[in-house]
Amino acid sequence: MRLHLLITDMTELLQTIFQSLQELIGTAIKNVPGLVGGLVILFLTRYFAQICQKVANKAGETALRSQSLQILLNKTTYVGTWAVGILFACVVAFPGLDLGDIIATLGIGSVAIGFAFQDIVKNFLAGIILLVEEPFRIGDEVVIGDYQGRVENISIRTTQIRTYEGEKILLPNATVFTDAVKVRTAYVSRRTDLGVGVDYNTPLSEAAEILNKTIQRVEGVLSNPLPEIDLVNFGDSSIDFVVRYWTYPAQKEVRHVQTRAIIAIKKALDEADINIPYPIRTLYHYDQDKYNDYLPKSPHENNNDFN
Repeated sequence: MRLHLLITDMTELLQTIFQSLQELIGTAIKNVPGLVGGLVILFLTRYFAQICQKVANKAGETALRSQSLQILLNKTTYVGTWAVGILFACVVAFPGLDLGDIIATLGIGSVAIGFAFQDIVKNFLAGIILLVEEPFRIGDEVVIGDYQGRVENISIRTTQIRTYEGEKILLPNATVFTDAVKVRTAYVSRRTDLGVGVDYNTPLSEAAEILNKTIQRVEGVLSNPLPEIDLVNFGDSSIDFVVRYWTYPAQKEVRHVQTRAIIAIKKALDEADINIPYPIRTLYHYDQDKYNDYLPKSPHENNNDFN
């Protein structure tokens, strides 16, 4: 009797398992067209996003002057197209899924994703603000922390800088957004202060006039604003001038003009017989053994002490 009951229970259990498998297989077969349709939509979304991106590029180049806003339009179009495509694919793949349920799920998921990927979200939002506000533009030369160079790109996560040494630096957008940024090419001109020391016997008014005329003739020095010559210090071995002149702001231009300015100033001072003095140092030479209190005195010195 017990064996009969056990066999009956096993038979019912197997029938239940078999029915469940049939239902799962049937549901899967019913959902196959939807799943295939969803995959096809995702596949088409990839190409449609690329097409939309190209259209956004052309529209941005035509309607927007700012390269940063063009990049923002490009990225927003690409991400937005993918978001719509994924949402449509979910609706097709799961017909019983309500759009309100999807939106609610996305809302809850966005909170969870925000906590899990705080740095990514923070850099993404900072990148959007940088592109919209444009504290600097693509191609500007900047100094951010210990890095200086030319801004080549602002992506969703990082700002790319090419240093003057030819190195690529990727800085998180959140760091760029919160740190102080020196934009060297923000204005049409940039000032350089060049120190020059002359001998104390030099007629200062004459030296100032020579420096002023010389710097104005240097190629690359702008006439507006005008160069300025200032006396700034009584040095140890010289009276110090500062030649202040303006050039175009690019680092390459600043370096080349400074080289030409140094050559021209040295030549002009030599022709006027004005010396640029070397630093002066006074050296004292003495016999250390003679003045060392810890060395024993010679016998001759001891005899003189008794006399």
